Amino acid sequence: MTKLLDKALEAARALPPDAQDDIARIILQLAGSDDEALVTLSPDEEAAITASSEAAARGEFATEAQVRAIWAKYGL
Repeated sequence: MTKLLDKALEAARALPPDAQDDIARIILQLAGSDDEALVTLSPDEEAAITASSEAAARGEFATEAQVRAIWAKYGL
């Protein structure tokens, strides 16, 4: 193991378990040995993505004013 990878893993040990799992998934994917999806979606998240995809297929998109309002809400 290189010194840099050892340093990165040591830093990861100080993170919360969820963050450690995220890092582990990324490393496994980069190493080509991941057996699971990088992100596991909840049923609510899957439903939201499906609904969004269906709306896009129907051509239903946010107006420019709606997009600007969201950007303003988050200071963008």
